[in-house]
Amino acid sequence: MRGLLFERNLPRFAASRLLSGLSGSGKGTAVGPLRLTDLDPPELPGPDWHRVRPLLAGICGSDLATLDGRSSRYFEEIVSFPFVPGHEIVGVTEDDRRVVIEPVISCIPRGITPPCPACAEGRTGGCERIGFGHLAPGLQIGFCCDTGGGWSAAGLVAHDVQLHPVPEGLTDEDAVMVEPTACAVHAALAAGIEPGETVAVLGAGTLGLTTIAAIRRLTSPGTLLAGAKHPHQRTLAAELGADEVLPPDQLPRAVRRQARSLSLGASTRAGRTPGAGQLTGGADVVVDCVGNAESLRQALAMVRPRGRVVLVGMPGKVSVDLASLWHREVTLAGAYAYGTETVGGRTRRTFDLAFEVVAANQLGRLVSARYPLERFEEAVAHAGAAGRRGAVKVVFDLRPTRKGPAR
Repeated sequence: MRGLLFERNLPRFAASRLLSGLSGSGKGTAVGPLRLTDLDPPELPGPDWHRVRPLLAGICGSDLATLDGRSSRYFEEIVSFPFVPGHEIVGVTEDDRRVVIEPVISCIPRGITPPCPACAEGRTGGCERIGFGHLAPGLQIGFCCDTGGGWSAAGLVAHDVQLHPVPEGLTDEDAVMVEPTACAVHAALAAGIEPGETVAVLGAGTLGLTTIAAIRRLTSPGTLLAGAKHPHQRTLAAELGADEVLPPDQLPRAVRRQARSLSLGASTRAGRTPGAGQLTGGADVVVDCVGNAESLRQALAMVRPRGRVVLVGMPGKVSVDLASLWHREVTLAGAYAYGTETVGGRTRRTFDLAFEVVAANQLGRLVSARYPLERFEEAVAHAGAAGRRGAVKVVFDLRPTRKGPAR
């Protein structure tokens, strides 16, 4: 069966990095280490494992970073080659159950007993054993050579604890949005938003939009502001619960107005835009769903003293002046993956909450284009330019009756 395989090939990796840097994200796939080939289904690792045939599989920002050659070297020890990418998956088991995959490969799938402290507490995203056990290293399905991934008709294997039944009322498009929404749910709750606080969200791609939806449903901000580059993103951000949506360069000014803050230096230094400097006050919480040096600089400039910046977008190696973090006693925290959350005094699985957020907001509408595996170069290029092309989520469609992209 045909599938996409990512191999360890340093010359192709370098070529992809160069071409994507010159031509844009996703454009380096033609010369990179990803290829379409015939694949055998992966072996079942044990009795509690199941074969899953993907129906839809999303292209995520972390996938793009890998294909573009921009992923951090931090991941080298927790990925095993060759692997089939794809961790945003809705599929069908051998007994015809439609399921969403929770891709993190934590202690229980790895057969590790007793589980690490994080897994014992239900925080599987913080698993300390992702390079150990009876499976090859891999932080998630889609980055592990033993499990397969969503970008293959040969399918993948997943443990009992990684399978979430899809309610009949949800479409496949809704279901493929559950995994990224689970990341957003975890971030929204990790931000510790108190009732009435001012929250600013940077970025309105898949992660930014789902984070806005999760914040609005699961917390009680006083004002929710969002920065979005493109018109369709601004429309969706408002529909999903943002009180005010602006282009990213205008977001600091909106935070300044909301916080009744002053701005240090912006009006007095030549060449700087009034209102764009370090705010003396700022938002209580800033959620960075972009994850680059510029977005982190902007987040630190907009947050109030002793406020919180939550980094949800996957960063690589960035250079940022952290003097304000120290001087203003700002908390900078990462938010990765999912596990369990505490909501209203109850402990609930992140994916259960994500299903609710997806259903309440019909997030399947964020799926903008569907491609067969054979057109993977087009699909990845479309995902890399999603914002500019009026798209949000681009997916591979492995359903037998669907052909070509849906615009």
